[in-house]
Amino acid sequence: MTLKIACLHAHESNIAYINRIRLPEGLSLSWVHYVDPGLLARRGSDASFTDEQAGTHVLEQLEWMAKAGADAILVTCTNYIALLDDARLAVKLPILKIDEPFFEEICRHAGRQALLFTNPATVEGTTSRLYDYAEGNGYARPQIETVVLPEAFDLIMRGQQEAYQDAVERELRRLVDTDPARPVLAAQLSMVDAAIRTEHARGIRVGHPMRPLEDAVAELILALDRQ
Repeated sequence: MTLKIACLHAHESNIAYINRIRLPEGLSLSWVHYVDPGLLARRGSDASFTDEQAGTHVLEQLEWMAKAGADAILVTCTNYIALLDDARLAVKLPILKIDEPFFEEICRHAGRQALLFTNPATVEGTTSRLYDYAEGNGYARPQIETVVLPEAFDLIMRGQQEAYQDAVERELRRLVDTDPARPVLAAQLSMVDAAIRTEHARGIRVGHPMRPLEDAVAELILALDRQ
């Protein structure tokens, strides 16, 4: 049986990353992608559009996706995740939030870590959720130094993918070279290629959401297959 996971993205560039997820031999999975960039655009341009209204929009999206037929849902946008009110969620399917496996990896490290963002709008929501995750799972509060590269985010929103990856890679290299003993992490899925390139160039591990997500997806599929 091939299981189906519906994915909610805020930008189409995330689709290619999700399609690259490697699964253990014998596991079969079909991805169905939904892209909604309009919510973030409206939040950035309409001051009267409240967080509650935005959260309701996310809930409606997930409920529509569930009714369209899926075994589970993956949300890849950290802004959408921060807006999601689980108490109001009527969807009964498993919902995998891309940041939680990544948070688990971050929380297991006791020292300082540099966390690079390109989208300024995701910083507050992501770090707040990270600290809540740590507290709720018995970890000490992570020692995070946030770094923001907003000019790179403008590139990806204009579809300039290669220029975006180059800008992110330059900043990741700078962070690694400034303090080689401090782990450096790329906060967003769109930064994965730049993180991998930095690893190869510097011979040092750069954290990013893709690795822990692959493990979480495999665990989810195995759990669904046993049902």
